Amino acid sequence: MFTHKYIACGLAAMAWLAFGGAALAETATPMMLKKGKELFAENCAVCHQADAIGVPGLAPSLTNQELLSISSDKFLMSTIRDGREDTGMMPFAHLGRKNVRAIVAYLRSHARLPNQAEEVDSQSDARGDPRFGEQWYEYICSTCHGLAGDGYEAGGTGTAIGLPGFLDKVSDGFIRETIKKGRSNTRMLAFQGPDGLANLSDQEIDDIIVYMRGLAKN
Repeated sequence: MFTHKYIACGLAAMAWLAFGGAALAETATPMMLKKGKELFAENCAVCHQADAIGVPGLAPSLTNQELLSISSDKFLMSTIRDGREDTGMMPFAHLGRKNVRAIVAYLRSHARLPNQAEEVDSQSDARGDPRFGEQWYEYICSTCHGLAGDGYEAGGTGTAIGLPGFLDKVSDGFIRETIKKGRSNTRMLAFQGPDGLANLSDQEIDDIIVYMRGLAKN
């Protein structure tokens, strides 16, 4: 028989997921944004900098427009809550859901592009050949993210994109859009189109994604 305690926990978890799909910046009050800014300064700025621009090799930018446009609130909240194991990103679950929501709302207040997270996350799963993906990954991605995808721990300037803490939280669409369009004002350049560092085809990008998914298992 379920007790009131378990029912309450279940409802709390459902509420967390529900808020994950909401556009927090659109519903945030001035007080919530003020609280989020204060909490960011206290807990996040030491690595991500006061303006959340980040530091290559230490912490990524959290106000990058491309990142904000494809990130769901659920993704941002769960990343803050759980941290990233085997990286310098510690979990902040002790702050509580209300405070984590405030931080995300504050980050969202920097967004200037429409949020496309729902559309991006609904993209089809990647279908490709990991053997080709490995070649592209080692040639292009490993120079910043490391051969094993462990990022800064390997001395690279890129984040840890080969660890479960990242791969378990992002959709293939999220990875796909990041590879295609890059992140402006960061070292993550676009890899598709005439202005890209390399004009990868859709299939080549899917090959990379399939290979990356295998990194987490290894």
